[in-house]
Amino acid sequence: MKKIALAAVLAMSFATGALAQQVKIGIAAEAYPPFASPDASGNWVGWEVEIINAVCKAGAMDCVITPVAWDGIIPSLTSGQIDVIMASMSITDERTKTIDFSDKYYNTPTVIVGAKGVEMAPTAEGLAGKIIGVQASTVHEAYVNNYFAPTAAEVKVYQTQDEANQDLAAGRIDATQADSIALDAFLATDAGKACCEVNGTVADDPAILGLGVGAGVRKGDDALKAQLNTAIAAIIADGTYDAITKTYFASSIYGG
Repeated sequence: MKKIALAAVLAMSFATGALAQQVKIGIAAEAYPPFASPDASGNWVGWEVEIINAVCKAGAMDCVITPVAWDGIIPSLTSGQIDVIMASMSITDERTKTIDFSDKYYNTPTVIVGAKGVEMAPTAEGLAGKIIGVQASTVHEAYVNNYFAPTAAEVKVYQTQDEANQDLAAGRIDATQADSIALDAFLATDAGKACCEVNGTVADDPAILGLGVGAGVRKGDDALKAQLNTAIAAIIADGTYDAITKTYFASSIYGG
């Protein structure tokens, strides 16, 4: 009887361990408000953080948010240091050569923001002779280099979007390109209100800008990908997605 009881305890322990297996969700270590940024206590907050928590709950996953430097986040996934990327990463042809993606969980336009009173437009001609700032290792860097670099005075690359925003406010660059929601957050600050304005939406190029933002997983991790897809669909269907979104944005950012 003792052997049977011990076997039962061990079986329960293994089962509990399996259920408690952690899923490490990688987010960018660099602040990217209003999607993800540390608060005064060092806790990560923002729309994407709340979506991560909701997806993990819906998928019955024991998730641990794990900040990773943006330019090393894909290597961290492929090497097994993290299990999922949920860091406003666009689903692009180039990235799908290395990793797989879940279904999208948001998709917003890409815009140019520039100094007030400076005439410019989101085209090669409209940005000719301008200094344009972009964040490194992003779809925006790739887009600017492809479309605007030939006519721009200079393309300055920053480790974070916040650094580009600061230089724009200080007059060290003329414009920056990024996701409309991220730049809306900057324009809502005192510095953003004082210095800058939206100069339009760039022409779409899905091959570079992607097909929306999805959760990145390792190639072949089909079970986790399916689990994420089911969880994303669930929070959209039950209204959780919209409830979270309404606390941050005036309208849906799910996109077409």
